[in-house]
Amino acid sequence: MARKAADNTIARVTEIISTSDKSFDDAISSGIKRACKTLRDVRGAWVKEMKVDVDNGKISRYRVDMLVTFVVHENV
Repeated sequence: MARKAADNTIARVTEIISTSDKSFDDAISSGIKRACKTLRDVRGAWVKEMKVDVDNGKISRYRVDMLVTFVVHENV
């Protein structure tokens, strides 16, 4: 999915899923950190869904499903 912003830049959105054993915040942070390793000019993210896995009555994993927005640059 691509969109054209008012300043004539093109942005793309990609969906990622990230997990953490610690917290939702850690899952979000590690997902953004990983996305920035492969995507140029990441501008933001929207957390679409948050979910936990439960084992023996305790939270064992935090999961977030995010849409990450990044700017597409032309090769000049």
